[in-house]
Amino acid sequence: MNNIELLKNGIEGFNIDTNDSMLEKFKIYREILVEWNKKMNLTGIEDEKEVYIKHFLDSISAVKNGYIKNGMSIIDVGTGAGFPGIPLKICLDSLELTLLDSLNKRINFLEEVSRVLELDNITFIHGRAEDFGKNEDYREKYDVATARAVAGLPILMEFCVPFVKVGGYFICLKGPNANLELEESQKAIDVLGLEYIEKIDVELPEVDLNHNILVFKKVMETPVKYPRKAGKPAKNPIK
Repeated sequence: MNNIELLKNGIEGFNIDTNDSMLEKFKIYREILVEWNKKMNLTGIEDEKEVYIKHFLDSISAVKNGYIKNGMSIIDVGTGAGFPGIPLKICLDSLELTLLDSLNKRINFLEEVSRVLELDNITFIHGRAEDFGKNEDYREKYDVATARAVAGLPILMEFCVPFVKVGGYFICLKGPNANLELEESQKAIDVLGLEYIEKIDVELPEVDLNHNILVFKKVMETPVKYPRKAGKPAKNPIK
């Protein structure tokens, strides 16, 4: 099986129909990623198969169990090189996607990817979640907020949950410590207005990695004091 077939089978394993145009976009995305990685630190993985599995398929796994659907509004917080947001957008082209990152160089990269792949309906935000989570234009405006292991879970919750409307979901892609992080997040769950829904185990082809998706539903408005000022959530997580 070649790498494109591996990617195709993996995507279809998440009940998403593929086509040649979609697969070509993933191929080009990886090529742009490798090219830009020469001048800035976007990823420690460049090998085609590894990128397809550990970045693309891992990102797309966020659709498991149906919490993310076409037409929803999604904000990807601390998106970095665009994971999970861009792979989700390639697969579900009607998503209203917002990509937030604190580094302008990464936003420039994401804008280039979006332009080359002809992805529309994407908003790019250069800034910090602590600031934009207070902004009425963004606060409690999204069906889903996603994050992919950019910080500990209580910190991620404070970054992400203020963006989610009541009734929406916070979906976090985590590694093998998901259960421990969940235990450490009970206070943040209560304080920020969440209800824990489930932990979904993710199996990726040809790699022995323990990946999990943690799903939370927002059941109450987040108190106005959250998120706290830049730096506070990381220095003093809600515990």
